[in-house]
Amino acid sequence: MKKMMFLSATALILLVGLSFTATQSLTVDIENSLVEWTGKKVTGTHSGTIQLMSGNLEMTENILTGGKFTIDMNSIKNTDMEGGGAAKLEGHLKSPDFFGVEAHPTATFVISKIYPSGTEGDYRVRGGITIKDITKEIKFNAHLENVEGVIEVSADIVIDRSDFDIKYGSGSFFDSLGDKTIYDEFELKVKLLAR
Repeated sequence: MKKMMFLSATALILLVGLSFTATQSLTVDIENSLVEWTGKKVTGTHSGTIQLMSGNLEMTENILTGGKFTIDMNSIKNTDMEGGGAAKLEGHLKSPDFFGVEAHPTATFVISKIYPSGTEGDYRVRGGITIKDITKEIKFNAHLENVEGVIEVSADIVIDRSDFDIKYGSGSFFDSLGDKTIYDEFELKVKLLAR
């Protein structure tokens, strides 16, 4: 009888413990989250935005532990030019020369590992990003804050387009491009809101 009571009490303690450590999935507010991109070439830079299609963050005991995101590649927008110039660049970025969005309308990022990096709210993130059906691992730093119940995550991410067979204007694939060279690395400045 005592053994049965002990086992029951142990099971209850474990269940209570699990209830407090359960992972919570938070939905990303795609309307108010922001992803800004910057691409660089020898003669200057271009910048713009791209929209999330969906996303979630996983939290365990108020610590970021995972997440998955889908990006709408058709939403690529240029913001440093106006009128025909912006439309022309957007069309080119969506073409097979770059992201080929007709055949590849979405990109995804799935977090595989997160390491708290010492300071509260700071993390080192590792995960797989899939662009044009090619998946590569990327690593970056992220910062999380809880602002009146809304989780805010910010990160600066650098991606090498040559990893995804995007060759246009790349010095990694073509010689003698001179001032027509477009650098392989592009930057994403991300701010996610979730609740």
